[in-house]
Amino acid sequence: MMKRVLSSSYLGLLLVMLYAPILIIIVFSFTEAKVLGNWTGFSLKLYASIFQGGVHHSLTAALWNTLIIGLVAAFASTILGTMAAIGIYNLQPGPQRAVKLLNTIPILNPDIITAISLFLLFVSLRISQGYTTVILAHITFCTPYVVLSVLPRLRRMNANLYEAALDLGATPFHALRRILLPELKPGMISGFILAFTLSIDDFVVTLFTIGNEGLETLSTYIYADARRGGLTPELRPLSAIIFVTVLVLLLVINQRAAKKKL
Repeated sequence: MMKRVLSSSYLGLLLVMLYAPILIIIVFSFTEAKVLGNWTGFSLKLYASIFQGGVHHSLTAALWNTLIIGLVAAFASTILGTMAAIGIYNLQPGPQRAVKLLNTIPILNPDIITAISLFLLFVSLRISQGYTTVILAHITFCTPYVVLSVLPRLRRMNANLYEAALDLGATPFHALRRILLPELKPGMISGFILAFTLSIDDFVVTLFTIGNEGLETLSTYIYADARRGGLTPELRPLSAIIFVTVLVLLLVINQRAAKKKL
């Protein structure tokens, strides 16, 4: 009995520590107060001003840059990661273990090492830093995560289905489109969402590859805003919107997965 109470208390404390800061941000996104913690009455003004111009046009630009970079990087890394996972799955056991190890290194590698490596690579190749370098950098560190999301689906799939399609006259591309991709779809969706989330969340790699042409993402905008001595109040409703959107997306995906199991 005591062990159960302690376990429940520990779990409850952990959940409070994880979600209390997010809940505070959501609550104070419904007030006009400039300082977090100062409630001046219920208001939706901060939500209304997110997508308006004027003083906060830089925040809106950073938001759109983040979404565009995240979507492009997630889409490209999903395609590359899926192709890589299929190739890894069809390797012999020895080379397969070696390639899996190589795929794991970028995930375990500290962000600062990846950022400096990509920065030096782009400088040595004389690639002008901006949208292109940021997207390439995000694709680079997102692709290994997609590989890890797709590989388990390949292991669970009946390999005879693809072979049977080829024996019945289907071309490799047709068998890929009609047999493999439908089986890998859940893993690809999970990999896409993970890559998109990682792209939005990334700061270190973005900071080293963004250049000096005025391009900003949410992470670099928040960093610069904090260095100026405070955070823009509109960041509170924006954080709430992102959190709720991701939460709803995860619930929908999990519900669909549960229905398929039934």
